[in-house]
Amino acid sequence: MVRSPVNQIKVFVLVFSDPGRSFYCGGDKLSGSVRLQAAQPHRVTGLRVSIAGCAHVEHRGGKNRSSRSQEEEYLKEEEEVRLEEQLSTDSDGYFLLQPDTNYSFKFGFQLPAAGRLVSSYKGKFGYVRYFVRAVLDGPTQNALQCEKEFEVEEPLDINRPDLLAPAAASKQKKVTCMFIPDGQVSISARIDRKGFCEGEEININAKFENTCSRIVMPKAAIIAKHSYLAGGRIKELRQKLSTVRGNHIISNMCDVWQGKTIRVPKLKPSLLGCDIIKVDYALTIYLHIPGSEKLILELPLVIGTIPLSGVGSRTNSMSSQAGSLSSQSGSLSSWSSFPSAPPSYSNIHRDLRVGDPLTPLLRDYDGGEDEEDEGGLLMRAPELYYPPPPAYSEVNQDTVNPPQVVQVF
Repeated sequence: MVRSPVNQIKVFVLVFSDPGRSFYCGGDKLSGSVRLQAAQPHRVTGLRVSIAGCAHVEHRGGKNRSSRSQEEEYLKEEEEVRLEEQLSTDSDGYFLLQPDTNYSFKFGFQLPAAGRLVSSYKGKFGYVRYFVRAVLDGPTQNALQCEKEFEVEEPLDINRPDLLAPAAASKQKKVTCMFIPDGQVSISARIDRKGFCEGEEININAKFENTCSRIVMPKAAIIAKHSYLAGGRIKELRQKLSTVRGNHIISNMCDVWQGKTIRVPKLKPSLLGCDIIKVDYALTIYLHIPGSEKLILELPLVIGTIPLSGVGSRTNSMSSQAGSLSSQSGSLSSWSSFPSAPPSYSNIHRDLRVGDPLTPLLRDYDGGEDEEDEGGLLMRAPELYYPPPPAYSEVNQDTVNPPQVVQVF
């Protein structure tokens, strides 16, 4: 809103048709109105409404710490509002705003098709910004203007084949102590897919090996990497979002993570379509080594807006499980349909009490060899009574002969 006693404009504001809408996508229509109110009769020559969007980067770098900036435009369109439909003209041909009268002039813009815009973003060294601007021109005074920003969020579907593919890597590092070799540590890790959405769980399968003399600690974290390009130089910021940790691994031991999970927190989707600003995510798996640099392994992540559909999106681990089950079912189909015979109970005594109530657990071999010597650690075994085995029955499924029941005792 603009209030200018010099120009005698009390109200100059932009209002969108859907004020509760949080963001727009490519191909949507953005419409609204420009509202005007003057304190006294005021002459204007025109009203222009424009829509624009751009990415802007500015940072300092180099030895002289000079400022570098770069801008990329994505959207620019302007339309002239027809004032003659609501305003009268004076003797000089200027449009006249009557005092204390509310005026509303509508506008509308069609956003470019999906894929031609970049999602809104605001970071330390740059931004992607979209706005609507109204400019009110007058015969003598400077033009008045007002702006209203809106958010753009381009959809990013994680059901793409490249994002459903697994990611795996391995890395190792030799550890030294005062330039003396001290073994090595290694990481092998795998995730079932690269694309995730907010709130989903990432299943981590990893193996850690430690052959050095130190106790190491495995950890994993989701990392956001913000890259800004200006003047041929890139400035990168890294931000740790969420972490998990495992157990300490002592020397000459290993540890395995089987489906250890880390949740994707609430965050902005990956920003991939901008040439001067990028927001990438990665799953960082690392070993903390006392007295040495960490061994770091990174697996790429893409944070999208359209979640996993469930159709044709089975992970490789699920497919492997299905394959093992199908192989098992194939082997089971070769078995006979009749149940196997029950075990024989003829050699099992019904009274299975322990004869000697004192059963030695550990003999003291430093003592004598006499079996009567109770030199070991002893425990009193409980008296156990087992009931007789139940009767076993099987039914012969024969369609010709009537069913026969055979009792086996």
